[in-house]
Amino acid sequence: MVRILLAEDDESMRTYLARALERSGYEVVSVENGRDALPHIDTDRFDLLLTDIVMPEMDGIELAQHAASVAPDMRIMFITGFAAVTLKAGKAVPQAKVLSKPFHLRDLVLEVERMFGAQSVPASTDSP
Repeated sequence: MVRILLAEDDESMRTYLARALERSGYEVVSVENGRDALPHIDTDRFDLLLTDIVMPEMDGIELAQHAASVAPDMRIMFITGFAAVTLKAGKAVPQAKVLSKPFHLRDLVLEVERMFGAQSVPASTDSP
């Protein structure tokens, strides 16, 4: 199962995104900022870091740079409502995907599915 670490400072957005991803078959650990995400990155394995860019204490770009150094196989997707920081994110972490707010949940799920292909599709529970 694909494991996602979600860092989003807006509580309602964090809850909304986590629920949508879990319903789509992903395992999600959610935290409210970059500082809270650090121990998870340092001690656990995730397939994707999904992070807001603009957050208090530690922004998503700093978090992604840390993740890239500690867990280079972890993929990174930024979510942001600020067009100006999108350019900064692209320069700081060029391999990351950027999804601009507002977006539909299906767009987020489709982007995650594109990143992981067949890995993200839950196994069928139907018996032959």
